[in-house]
Amino acid sequence: MSKKLPYTPNNQIKSALRRLWLRSRERARRLKIDEYTCQMCGKKQSRAKGREVYVEVDHIRGVLNWDEIYAVLRKYLLVDPDKLRTLCKECHKKEGK
Repeated sequence: MSKKLPYTPNNQIKSALRRLWLRSRERARRLKIDEYTCQMCGKKQSRAKGREVYVEVDHIRGVLNWDEIYAVLRKYLLVDPDKLRTLCKECHKKEGK
Protein backbone atom coordinates (compact mmCIF):
# COMPACT_ATOMS: atom_id res chain seq x y z
CA MET A 1 0.00 0.00 0.00
CA SER A 2 1.45 3.38 -0.99
CA LYS A 3 1.66 6.27 1.43
CA LYS A 4 -0.43 9.29 0.50
CA LEU A 5 1.67 12.41 0.01
CA PRO A 6 0.77 15.52 2.06
CA TYR A 7 0.93 17.65 -1.11
CA THR A 8 -0.23 17.40 -4.72
CA PRO A 9 2.51 15.71 -6.81
CA ASN A 10 3.92 17.53 -9.85
CA ASN A 11 2.61 14.88 -12.25
CA GLN A 12 -0.98 15.60 -11.10
CA ILE A 13 -0.42 19.34 -11.57
CA LYS A 14 0.96 18.78 -15.07
CA SER A 15 -1.96 16.49 -15.95
CA ALA A 16 -4.51 19.09 -14.78
CA LEU A 17 -2.75 21.82 -16.75
CA ARG A 18 -2.72 19.60 -19.85
CA ARG A 19 -6.49 19.07 -19.54
CA LEU A 20 -6.91 22.85 -19.24
CA TRP A 21 -4.70 23.39 -22.32
CA LEU A 22 -6.66 20.85 -24.38
CA ARG A 23 -9.86 22.82 -23.73
CA SER A 24 -8.35 26.31 -23.95
CA ARG A 25 -9.63 29.04 -26.25
CA GLU A 26 -6.08 29.81 -27.34
CA ARG A 27 -5.55 26.26 -28.59
CA ALA A 28 -8.98 26.19 -30.28
CA ARG A 29 -8.26 29.52 -31.98
CA ARG A 30 -4.91 28.26 -33.35
CA LEU A 31 -6.61 25.17 -34.79
CA LYS A 32 -9.23 27.37 -36.45
CA ILE A 33 -6.62 29.80 -37.83
CA ASP A 34 -4.64 26.91 -39.34
CA GLU A 35 -7.85 25.23 -40.55
CA TYR A 36 -6.93 22.02 -38.71
CA THR A 37 -3.99 21.57 -41.09
CA CYS A 38 -0.39 20.58 -40.25
CA GLN A 39 1.79 23.62 -40.89
CA MET A 40 4.77 21.46 -41.88
CA CYS A 41 3.39 18.84 -44.27
CA GLY A 42 -0.07 20.19 -45.09
CA LYS A 43 -2.07 17.17 -43.89
CA LYS A 44 -5.59 18.08 -42.82
CA GLN A 45 -7.19 16.58 -39.72
CA SER A 46 -9.59 13.73 -40.54
CA ARG A 47 -11.76 11.50 -38.42
CA ALA A 48 -12.81 9.34 -41.40
CA LYS A 49 -12.60 5.66 -40.49
CA GLY A 50 -9.39 4.11 -41.79
CA ARG A 51 -7.98 7.54 -42.72
CA GLU A 52 -7.63 9.17 -39.32
CA VAL A 53 -5.21 12.08 -39.12
CA TYR A 54 -4.85 13.97 -35.87
CA VAL A 55 -3.26 17.38 -35.55
CA GLU A 56 -1.91 18.93 -32.37
CA VAL A 57 -1.12 22.48 -31.31
CA ASP A 58 2.56 22.90 -30.45
CA HIS A 59 4.27 25.63 -28.42
CA ILE A 60 6.91 26.95 -30.82
CA ARG A 61 9.37 27.67 -28.01
CA GLY A 62 8.19 24.74 -25.92
CA VAL A 63 7.29 24.84 -22.25
CA LEU A 64 10.68 24.77 -20.57
CA ASN A 65 9.87 26.30 -17.20
CA TRP A 66 7.85 23.57 -15.48
CA ASP A 67 9.75 24.04 -12.21
CA GLU A 68 8.79 27.73 -12.18
CA ILE A 69 5.16 26.89 -12.93
CA TYR A 70 5.06 24.36 -10.08
CA ALA A 71 6.70 26.88 -7.71
CA VAL A 72 4.17 29.63 -8.51
CA LEU A 73 1.23 27.24 -8.11
CA ARG A 74 2.58 26.02 -4.77
CA LYS A 75 3.26 29.57 -3.57
CA TYR A 76 -0.16 31.04 -4.43
CA LEU A 77 -2.66 28.22 -4.97
CA LEU A 78 -1.57 24.88 -3.49
CA VAL A 79 -0.57 26.29 -0.11
CA ASP A 80 -0.21 24.59 3.26
CA PRO A 81 -3.60 23.77 4.84
CA ASP A 82 -2.69 26.09 7.75
CA LYS A 83 -2.99 28.97 5.28
CA LEU A 84 -6.49 27.93 4.19
CA ARG A 85 -9.95 28.11 5.72
CA THR A 86 -13.42 26.90 4.89
CA LEU A 87 -16.10 29.52 4.10
CA CYS A 88 -19.60 29.45 2.71
CA LYS A 89 -20.13 31.02 -0.71
CA GLU A 90 -21.58 34.24 0.72
CA CYS A 91 -18.72 34.80 3.20
CA HIS A 92 -16.14 33.98 0.55
CA LYS A 93 -17.73 36.53 -1.75
CA LYS A 94 -17.63 39.15 1.05
CA GLU A 95 -13.90 38.54 1.40
CA GLY A 96 -13.51 39.56 -2.24
CA LYS A 97 -11.17 36.74 -3.15
